[in-house]
Amino acid sequence: MDAVTRLHDVVEAVKKEPGALPEEPVARFARLVARIAWDRGVTSFEVPAGFPVAQADALRGAGFGVRWLPAPFVAERSRKTPEEVEKIRGAIGHTEAAMRVAVDRIARATVRGQGLFEGAQPLTAEGVRLAIDIALLERGCHGYVSIVAGGEQGVDPHERGSGPLPAHLPILLDIFPRDLTTRYHGDMTRTVVKGSATSQVKKMFVAVKEAKQAAEATLRDGVDGADVHAAVEKVFSDAGFKTGVENGRMAGFFHGTGHGLGLDVHEYPRISKFHETLKAGHVVTVEPGLYYPGIGGVRLEDDVVLTKEGCSNLCSFESVLEV
Repeated sequence: MDAVTRLHDVVEAVKKEPGALPEEPVARFARLVARIAWDRGVTSFEVPAGFPVAQADALRGAGFGVRWLPAPFVAERSRKTPEEVEKIRGAIGHTEAAMRVAVDRIARATVRGQGLFEGAQPLTAEGVRLAIDIALLERGCHGYVSIVAGGEQGVDPHERGSGPLPAHLPILLDIFPRDLTTRYHGDMTRTVVKGSATSQVKKMFVAVKEAKQAAEATLRDGVDGADVHAAVEKVFSDAGFKTGVENGRMAGFFHGTGHGLGLDVHEYPRISKFHETLKAGHVVTVEPGLYYPGIGGVRLEDDVVLTKEGCSNLCSFESVLEV
């Protein structure tokens, strides 16, 4: 029996004998939606593009109209009110407190050869991530899985990181918690080296910092996100950093410049090579990065709110390479 038939049976059961309803997940969903819809005289629904097919079919089978809308599904969420900006600023404050714990933990480590140690034990990505999680929980936040990726692991922008952390190589720290009271997110990345950074890593760090500044200088009401992204690419190109495939994997700058931030950690608008008009009230991340096999990854990320004249950085945590 398919989902449509099941829902038809459920709808009839709701009308006749609510206590006899089955508990199959799609049927349970249909029962709840149908009862709410009947009470309000609703006959059709608009849903996001990723809405489950089984549930859409079930609703249609019960006689409801269903049509999907392109993203952003709730366009009003893209532009934040002053109250929402303050909630995001609060989440960023918690993010910065956790970042301080992580950076200080790395700074206190002892360099032995090519590794970092706490006493006799290696300092690990898991240990630093646990410290981040505890700091966030103590401040009423959920930390998801923060990124603590050192050396070669940092070449993949989405690698969470594991094992002993290296000395003299970049360590990516990306923290993006949700404040459990307000439900809003912060999102910030720093890259640090404990020991002596190589000249190449130092050049990468300077270029990433300048690219971030170029993006922030471009951001304003009405700007095309593709132009902001192009400004970042130009800084890297002018500094001699190329993007392309190296030894079978992407290297250079190969992700977007930023994304919206709010009730979700990734929201609209996007800042990338694709055209999208940015507006005053958008809160977005600015996170250029460079990634090269054999060297490591360097990324810096802050959160800004767009205004009519430009943008205002909501983060205040310093960007220092060697700690």
